[in-house]
Formats: sequence, C-alpha cells, structure tokens
Amino acid sequence: MFGFLKKKLKEAIGRFSKKAEEEAEEIIEEKPKKQDIKEIKKKEVEEKTLEKIKDKKEEKREIKPKEQVKEKKTKKKEIKEKAEEKKEIVEKEPEIKEKPTEEDKKQEPKKESFFSKIFKKKKKEEEFPEKETEIKKEPAEEEPEEVKEEQPEEEPEEDEKKSLFGKISDAFTKVSLSEQKFDELFWDLELALLENNVAVEVIEKIKNDLKNDLVEKKINRKNLNNKIIESLKNSIEDLFNTEKIDLIKKIRQNKPYIIAFIGVNGSGKTTTLAKLIHLLKKNKASVVVGACDTFRAAAIQQLEEHTNKLGVKLIKHDYGADPAAVAYDTVEHAKAKNIDVVLLDTAGRLHSNKNLMDELRKIIKVANPDLNIFIGESIAGNDLVEQVKLFNMEIGIDAIILAKADIDEKGGAAISVSYITNKPILFMGTGQEYDDLEEFSKEKILKQIGLSA
Repeated sequence: MFGFLKKKLKEAIGRFSKKAEEEAEEIIEEKPKKQDIKEIKKKEVEEKTLEKIKDKKEEKREIKPKEQVKEKKTKKKEIKEKAEEKKEIVEKEPEIKEKPTEEDKKQEPKKESFFSKIFKKKKKEEEFPEKETEIKKEPAEEEPEEVKEEQPEEEPEEDEKKSLFGKISDAFTKVSLSEQKFDELFWDLELALLENNVAVEVIEKIKNDLKNDLVEKKINRKNLNNKIIESLKNSIEDLFNTEKIDLIKKIRQNKPYIIAFIGVNGSGKTTTLAKLIHLLKKNKASVVVGACDTFRAAAIQQLEEHTNKLGVKLIKHDYGADPAAVAYDTVEHAKAKNIDVVLLDTAGRLHSNKNLMDELRKIIKVANPDLNIFIGESIAGNDLVEQVKLFNMEIGIDAIILAKADIDEKGGAAISVSYITNKPILFMGTGQEYDDLEEFSKEKILKQIGLSA
C-alpha cells in the first residue's frame, strides 16, 4: 500500500537534499580565509582587552574614597602656606645702604667662599626638611594611579574564544537557502507529489511548511536530509488534524443511531457497509439495514446476501420504489424493536445527475441521519478529492471511508481528502473479507510512505 508514493518521495527527497548541499558548498566558498580569521580574532581580543581596562579605570574612579581626595587637598594647602612663609622671610632681609661708612665696611661680613655657601645651603635644607620633601612628593601624588594598570594585557576568557570559533564553525558547517533557490530545488519534490495524486492545495501547504523550516535559516549540513524528512512528516501529519469521531462511542449516545452511506457508482458502498455491520456486531451493537438503492439492478440481492451471512434484518421494497419510503420504514422498525444502529445503503450517483441528487436529498430529509459517510475509492486519486468536495457542497458529509486502499500504490487521495474537506477518515478498506476494515491511523500512513520508522 502506497509503495509507489514511498519510492518516488524517497527519490525526490534525496535529490532535494543533494542539491541543497551543493548550494551549501557555494556559500562556503564565500567565507573568509584562515589569515582573515586570525586577523579578526586578534582585533577582537585587542578591542575586548581595551574595553576591560577602560571599565576598570572607571570603576576605580568611582570607588576612590573621599578621604584620600580631602587629604591630598590639605597637603597642597600646607605646601602653599610654607612657600609663602619663605617668601616673606626673604623680603624682610635688611636693605643695602647706598654709601657704607668705614665702620660699616669693618662690620660687613666677608664674602662667602664656595664651600661656605654649600654648607649654608645644606643648613637651610635642615631647617625646612618637610617643605622640600613635600614638594618632591607632590608630582608623584598627582600622577594617576591608573597608568600602572595599562601595562598588563588581560587574556580574553575561554567562553569568548569558544564563541569566536563557534561562529567560524557555523559558517563552514551550516546551510542557508535563499527563497529563489528553494523554489528551484522544490520542483522535483512537487513533481513527485503530483504524480502520486496529491492535491494541488496540499502540495502548496507542504511547500510553504518546508519553506518556513529551511529558507534563510542555518541548518547543519549533516542533518539537512533529516530536517527535510522531519518537515515533510510534520506537514503531512498536520493534514489529518480534524475532529476525530469515535463511532462506537457515538452509537451508544443516541438510539437508534442512523448512518447513511453515499458515494458514486462502483465505489464499494455495499461491501463497506457489510464490513461495518461485522464491526458493530463485534462491539455488541444491534443493527438493521435499509436497501434504499432501488435504482441499480441486483443491488437488493447483493445486500441481502451480506445481511443473511451476518445475521441482521434487511428492510426492502421492490425495484423502482421510493428510496425515501424504504429509509422511513427502516428507522421506524429500529425504533419499534429497540435496535441500536440503522444503516442506509443508497444508490451510487454522480453529482451532475440532478434527479438522483434530488432523490438523495429526500432520503436525508426523511431519515435525518446522525452521520453521512462518503465511501470513495482510494485509487481514484484526485477524482476522489473532487467527488468528496462536490458531495459535501450538495448534501453535506460528516466522515469518509476509503475503500480499496490495499491496492492503492500512490496514496495521494488518502493524504489529500481529509485536508481538502476538513472531514475525518474513519476507516480504510484493505481487502474483501469482513475483517478487512482498519481504523484510520495517520501514524500508519506516515510509516507506509517512508516518513516514520
């Protein structure tokens, strides 16, 4: 089942991945060389080191105690005062007379020798030691302490190095596809889906989902194929996100629970109905069948043969009778006999056959079914999708059963029909035996088309 779709999908995904990897190689050639990388690294280290030194300077300026600043101002004030005192002493020295007398000459001190001047200077230094030492110390104090911190260069942290090499690694190991390139690459995959009867609306959805996951996003080259498969899986899985109907639970809530089977000619309505009788009996539900196909020759006999084998009551009229009258009698019989489920088999018809469509509307109006189930051939592909859409517009359907799914190698209808109509698939017919009616499982579909283990 769905073998052809699985094969084609696998081939298309392989081609898509390969072409995407080729695109990745083109991106790699545009990346910087080793020399450029070293220069970038060196520049980043220098910039980060300078930033850290600058930050530490600003921190120390903020942390610097107010007392140190106050003490420094006090010392400057003291030095200034002592300098002014010295100046006053010099100014108070006696003035030299214009014409000294002989007595003044005798009293005039002798000229000092070179060595005496030196000793005198030394003596003065001893008298004012604090003054000179403080003057010498002052320039040292005014020097900014932060200058010493500029000498050692701090190495960047390990995580910064890793982030740098991580960026370089990403550039060499990851892929980023442009939208234009993606559209070119998707063509093969789109063709594979079209060949397998996947509806155009569904292909468009898959394309958009895949584009959102791949375009302008960096993906590891090694995981590219897995990423494509994962995206396709999620997209197709999303196609079946409709309200699920638990049929066995439903029939216990309303008695009698009425189900009408509708569809086109030869779609397998009668056989599918017989399989459902068998399933309901296994779940201990009583059933009555109404032969509302009074149009097709041998339709009543075929149905009677199945009901006799399965041991259920068949309500029938002659050929050409009003099918709505048969439906009414069947429902009344179920009410009278306290039967759980009523199954109405209607004639196959095309939506374009106005008379038969009017007849079907009458049956639906009289019987007022709880559930209208469309029976369609899985192998009909896109025709099935169109049929379901039109019957849903004209009559209104509630659920779908896909007959002949076991011989469907393409699987496009199974993937598309639920998404297009927003109606759940209840069962899939997988053979000619009464037990060959499988409950629909999206996980099984994904596995059969190769998107799940």
